Amino acid sequence: MMRDVGTLLEALPYIREFHGRTVVIKYGGAAMSDPALREDFARDVVLLKYVGLNPVIVHGGGPDITEYMNRLDMPVEFVSGLRVSDSATVEIAKMVLVGKVNKDIVLRLNRHGQSAVGLSGDDGDLFRAARQAAPGGEDIGFVGQIERVDVDVIRHIAQDYIPVIASVGADAEGNSYNINADEAASAVAAALRAYKVLFLTDVRGWLRDPSDPESVVSEATTAEVEAALPGISGGMAPKLRACLDAVHGGVGNAYIIDGRLPHSLLLELFTDAGTGTKIGSAT
Repeated sequence: MMRDVGTLLEALPYIREFHGRTVVIKYGGAAMSDPALREDFARDVVLLKYVGLNPVIVHGGGPDITEYMNRLDMPVEFVSGLRVSDSATVEIAKMVLVGKVNKDIVLRLNRHGQSAVGLSGDDGDLFRAARQAAPGGEDIGFVGQIERVDVDVIRHIAQDYIPVIASVGADAEGNSYNINADEAASAVAAALRAYKVLFLTDVRGWLRDPSDPESVVSEATTAEVEAALPGISGGMAPKLRACLDAVHGGVGNAYIIDGRLPHSLLLELFTDAGTGTKIGSAT
């Protein structure tokens, strides 16, 4: 009992500090695929809304896209952590992300007590995208980079609902693009000048040594991340780049946290210890 009271008292100053603030959450990984963690995540986000924060969710759905591509015997290829996307892949991505994953998240939040509205980059011309290459210059097809976010759309929805945004978009000519969800969350957070952006992933944070789960970097400056980034490969590279872009874009701090840990979102926001890696302009 006293431990529970202590936890509530520890959370109180954070709740006071964050009241009325916008927090962007990139949702993905195990937190999206494990049934128990899905329920925990929905309850946590609903709690954030109830205590006065303005949560905005940006999600991918890579495993679901891969599953449907495998069912259709379509090739699955990644370059520098980004999915190679021809026109057929983008069509599958839009169907899965907008038609299935997004609506599952919305329904779960509704069921736990807060009304949510699903969006994609196409809704209200939310994202204006342009074709991008991989960091090494490779052509990866219809993979988009966000050039503009219409924050008025998000702010209008967020007055009464929790916005849930799928990471797809289009260019001025109407060509559709698959957009990396980390990059989308970063762009949304920067455009909103969010107080924080949190990236849920399947590791404990940024690891100095990827083979050593204990080598978590608890805090880092943007300069430290920039210096280390050339030697980082795989899925952590776009997450770190997204953190840099968010902080450089005016977001207070960016966090990489372990979505496999139940209630990691609340632990990061409302406890002294936190859970993952915090990246800011200065420590």
